[in-house]
Amino acid sequence: MKHSFLLFLIVILWSCNTPKKGKQEIAENKRPNILLIVVDDQGYADFSPFEAHDKMVSTPNISRLGKSGTVFTQAYVTAPVCSPSRAGILTGKNQFRWDKPASWGPGLPDDVKTIAEYLKEAGYQTARIGKNDLGRNFHRNDVREYPLHHGYDEFLGFSAHAHDYWLNSQAIKDRTPDPFGTSALLGPLMHNMGEKSYEKGYLTNIFTDEAIEFLQRKRDQPFFLTLSYNAVHHLIHEVPKKYLDKYNVKEIPNYDPDSLVAYGKHKAGTYSAYYDKYSRVEAIQPDDLRKYYLANLNCLDDNIGRVLDALQEQGLDKNTLIVFISDNGGSPLTGSNNSPLTGGKYSLWEGGIRVPMAMSWQGKVEAGKVETRYVSATDILPTLAKAGGAKVTDENLDGINLFTPEENRLLVWKWQETWAARKGKWKVTNAKENHWKSEPSAQYIAPIRDDLSLKLFDVEADPGERKDLAQEHPEKIKELEAAYKNWCAENIGK
Repeated sequence: MKHSFLLFLIVILWSCNTPKKGKQEIAENKRPNILLIVVDDQGYADFSPFEAHDKMVSTPNISRLGKSGTVFTQAYVTAPVCSPSRAGILTGKNQFRWDKPASWGPGLPDDVKTIAEYLKEAGYQTARIGKNDLGRNFHRNDVREYPLHHGYDEFLGFSAHAHDYWLNSQAIKDRTPDPFGTSALLGPLMHNMGEKSYEKGYLTNIFTDEAIEFLQRKRDQPFFLTLSYNAVHHLIHEVPKKYLDKYNVKEIPNYDPDSLVAYGKHKAGTYSAYYDKYSRVEAIQPDDLRKYYLANLNCLDDNIGRVLDALQEQGLDKNTLIVFISDNGGSPLTGSNNSPLTGGKYSLWEGGIRVPMAMSWQGKVEAGKVETRYVSATDILPTLAKAGGAKVTDENLDGINLFTPEENRLLVWKWQETWAARKGKWKVTNAKENHWKSEPSAQYIAPIRDDLSLKLFDVEADPGERKDLAQEHPEKIKELEAAYKNWCAENIGK
């Protein structure tokens, strides 16, 4: 009995003197939850965390990401349109490694792994909500390009270039002669291996509601959520009335399959005709177009605020790594503002490939920092994989860790018949604006020369690419062209 009592005292004294891990220390040792927010066609000057943003822009919630984390003033995507750009974000690789035509539709090969696959292998619960667009095999759930077949446990959204913001029901699909008749579609959203119909609701709000529902679930694993909005893509005028009223623009009637109105030169009754008409600047007055864009962006920002608030309410904000990025530059056809950058979506001018980007993670990412060194969207995969403890097995990644940018790395682009390369402050390109058939919106900055000749810019001193230095520095043209060709010779097909 005496020995038992002494043993009891020893155990008590040992337990009292043993240091215990507090909640904060335990939380610091946990792998982070990861939220990747991808928005569609946001203009460079429409990103309020940038000091020189357009003061007409009202996005206080996107600004919260800038204040709580680091913003990147020279972040590049791998293509000036959504499908190939999103492939680069997803894989950490230049998609023209396998997409030799450098096309709109690179697809996703079986042997190229995604960030979702890496994090799932590391024990993450993975979900994608919103737009899924890799340029091939749209509207199908039995292909590699479908999220459930490249690493996501759950998917709610659409697999195409765009989706109507208002018309998300089975009923409207049944009444429409061509629900998949254009690069955009309407009707129910794809949900895992089925569909989900919404009789009411606005698509940006729906994606946010579904994201918040995902965040509210009790879980014993870290999560990786890709929240991929289609705002602020066409159809830019489709916005809830309170935002239209705020910017003093009128509602434009939604598509109606029974309408006898001919949408431009197209046959009445088809969704393709409606979408094509309102994807052109001429259908909406230039001054109003900018207002519709700002209304759409304001709605997007409110929804991002709802997601950030939900993270706080669930106690997830302190250990969630957030990356925010636009899939390409602002479109010349929506009223976006890429100032001071030349061009926009559809071209390899800076306005097409330099995009808004921010990263936030309390205690790990410096708050309020502005990173001026150039980075790539391909850097997202290795950064998130390292943070999540995932082992990356692909030795041919183009991305590096965002925490350690390299000041003199080579970046390359190939887009249809055009190409570009950047190293240090120098960029060489044969960029040509030839991919849209409408007059651009008033905010568009035209290039100084629009042909396929090689042009050289110091994009640190001249981000707007207004002074071609090819004549003054022919040796730089040769150096960068050789670097680009060598890269292609060594990496295309790998």
